[in-house]
Amino acid sequence: MDTVKEVVSVSLGSSVRDHVVEIELLGERFRLTREGFDGDTRRAADRLELLDGQVDALSLGGIDRYLRAAGRDYHFRATRKLAARVHETPLVCGAAIKGPLEHAAVRYMTETLGLDLAGKRVLVTSAVDRYGLAEGFHEAGCAMAYGDLLFALGFPVLIRDKVTLDRTIRVVAPIAAQLPFSWLYPTGAAQDRPPSVKRAHLYDEFDIIAGDYQYVRAFMPTDMTGKWVVTNTTTASDVEFLRDRGVGLLVTTTPRLGGRSFGTNVIEAALVAHAGAPAELTTDEYLRLIAEAEIRPDARWLQGSNGVIQG
Repeated sequence: MDTVKEVVSVSLGSSVRDHVVEIELLGERFRLTREGFDGDTRRAADRLELLDGQVDALSLGGIDRYLRAAGRDYHFRATRKLAARVHETPLVCGAAIKGPLEHAAVRYMTETLGLDLAGKRVLVTSAVDRYGLAEGFHEAGCAMAYGDLLFALGFPVLIRDKVTLDRTIRVVAPIAAQLPFSWLYPTGAAQDRPPSVKRAHLYDEFDIIAGDYQYVRAFMPTDMTGKWVVTNTTTASDVEFLRDRGVGLLVTTTPRLGGRSFGTNVIEAALVAHAGAPAELTTDEYLRLIAEAEIRPDARWLQGSNGVIQG
């Protein structure tokens, strides 16, 4: 096990969130590196080109190549130039495993942790981006609201039923995928800004806030006492931020490695590197490797002394 496989996430997110960790996965050693380029697509593209052929797998962070929701894939025009700089090393974005891992996280909450979700009021900040969470909570009998029009496009409207959600996604997503990514999602320094108080009241009616962490944080009120957050990438400082605001339970859809949970893009890249594949694997291949590697969500109570939940 002397060889260490190199996986690098090139992210348009804030460089403040950079991290490196070495782990053992599926009998191999991996060095997982996250490099943020503060929204600078030119620097990110140059870095991808430099790393091409030099590492075992690359992933895009803070931006998606495509989203998979409501039975369809929606490809972003903004990422084509980034992807075009990579010719040798497999390049993924996490979209292929995001849904299965998110769906599994909700099942983990009910089946392994024994949490009763039926009747819980859940806000999924952007279901097109976190469709696995939206489906999982819906199937668990939660009272749902979806913030796709609000968080991504700025329209102060919450969608309250899944039929309307799917119809909205199929109409709006193909158009939104042609827009500059920064219009839809905070990149670079925008990720370091304090939460806006403009719509903080929207969180009041919900028991669980679920979705991409940057969206979850976007309008978070100072008082989140007793609420649960289900999200993806969180650093140690993010955990303390949520604790200070009173969040009761934090669940991340990927495990915590070296003090932070990495995004699905990094996990997917590690699985591709392990398989020695030139590109994405099939869903069945991912599911097999996820089960074999025992990749599980991270769940922890943030108030009191309960700490990490062992499931």
